[in-house]
Amino acid sequence: MVGHKVTYYAFTDKVNDVVKPKLADGRILQIHDVVADQRWQDVSMRRMEILTVFTKEHMPKEIDYLVCADVDMVFNDHVGVEILGDLVATLHPVYFLSEPDAFSYERRPISAAYIPYGLGDFYYMAALYGGKVEEIYKLSVSCQKGIMKDKEKDIEAAWQEESHLNWYLVYNKPTKILSPEYLWDTNLPNGELIKKKRFLAVHKNHQEVRN
Repeated sequence: MVGHKVTYYAFTDKVNDVVKPKLADGRILQIHDVVADQRWQDVSMRRMEILTVFTKEHMPKEIDYLVCADVDMVFNDHVGVEILGDLVATLHPVYFLSEPDAFSYERRPISAAYIPYGLGDFYYMAALYGGKVEEIYKLSVSCQKGIMKDKEKDIEAAWQEESHLNWYLVYNKPTKILSPEYLWDTNLPNGELIKKKRFLAVHKNHQEVRN
């Protein structure tokens, strides 16, 4: 977003450990303290709870568009206002060549994130999505309701909030879809098809980080 005003919202349970970088003019960094959940799955799902609050109470007064991203990513090429839209989703880099029946949707009818075979155009990754603040509010409220419905039944969707995100996007189509250029992992196959790798996952030991 070079040349544009940007507010960064960083959520962490270790606020005092965050090293604040020097920012360009028009850039604001807000660091918000959040609960440290024990399971990585709960950390992942809590994002929707946080979004329901911030997109209703804080962000409408401060920004027009919100882009939600995992923190363990690094910019590798230009990413600008071309990614903005009313409701934006990003193709999952593992499934962008797959047929819909191979998508890892939640397939159990008992879950609020259930998507039956025959529905769904793409599989989206929860590591990068966005849109107008009011659209992300509606998305996060829907996903949070689904998460809570599943908790009442003592179940958890296959891929936590990503499963609920995909359910929402089946019935509320994105106005813009980003290719895997905007969400890539250099450990994945078919990298030769991705000519520009703009936003990359940081390599890490998932077992160590999640535990």
